[in-house]
Amino acid sequence: MRYRVIHRTSYEYDADVSDSFGIAHVVPRELPWQQVHSRGVEIEPVPADTTDDVDGYGNLSTYYHVTEAHRRLRVNAESEVTVLAPAYDPAALAQPWEAARPLVHRNLPDAWAAAEFVVESPKAQHAAGAREYAAASFLPGRAIGDAVVDLTHRIFRDFRYDGKATTVTSTVADVLAARAGVCQDFAHLALACVRSHGLAARYVSGYLATQPPPGKERVFGADASHAWLAVWLPLSGEWLAVDPTNDQVVGDRHVTTAWGRDYGDVAPVKGVIFTEAKRSTLRVAVDVAPLEGAVV
Repeated sequence: MRYRVIHRTSYEYDADVSDSFGIAHVVPRELPWQQVHSRGVEIEPVPADTTDDVDGYGNLSTYYHVTEAHRRLRVNAESEVTVLAPAYDPAALAQPWEAARPLVHRNLPDAWAAAEFVVESPKAQHAAGAREYAAASFLPGRAIGDAVVDLTHRIFRDFRYDGKATTVTSTVADVLAARAGVCQDFAHLALACVRSHGLAARYVSGYLATQPPPGKERVFGADASHAWLAVWLPLSGEWLAVDPTNDQVVGDRHVTTAWGRDYGDVAPVKGVIFTEAKRSTLRVAVDVAPLEGAVV
């Protein structure tokens, strides 16, 4: 499926900002199942310094430094990308989950690279209850593919999607207590669940193409940044990507921008400002549109 992806971020302040420093992860990365035809990022006011780079996880990032006094900052990204549903080696999916622990089986190829994604990270700490919750899915000897998909289904079933239940500072413990949250929360919860059982998993940031209700036209900005996770499958070079928010294995409607240990590594836009402003307003609009002739 080929899409045009537009991500618009706008910050407004009630006093001048003298300097804005930021990093954006807002354009798709090239992957075996994802071909990027075009991508670009525009920043207003025009930065005095800007650089496109690749971080330690292979993600494309845009650094900017705006020195012109401003009360509005805009980061606009537009890309065209073709996405296929990832394919997985059946033998890798069928291996017992206990065999996919890189800190236990250190001689496995790439175990050294996966090990970083086993340990706790700041936003995906192994909260009390996460390991116990996951245990019902990770039964002894169960195939890793079945176990991960089952955990995905149980999070979807047991936790309510509620944009008001959590904030960007909410922890895995908060999500477990509230039994509610948003995609970022469910990805962090799932990370804590699988990592606490010794598996390697990474947080994935991107976009999900959504379909409007029957009879309704697509509305710009109806889509949003999305988050899911991917679990390491040893001996295959693959990571099984699942979306607990929507109870599915990631397919051709998921556009990948970046991955890391958790949200803190791959926030769409983050930075520092110098200002005496007391109030600020953030607005984000995302649109993932199938190109003409494409069918979702």
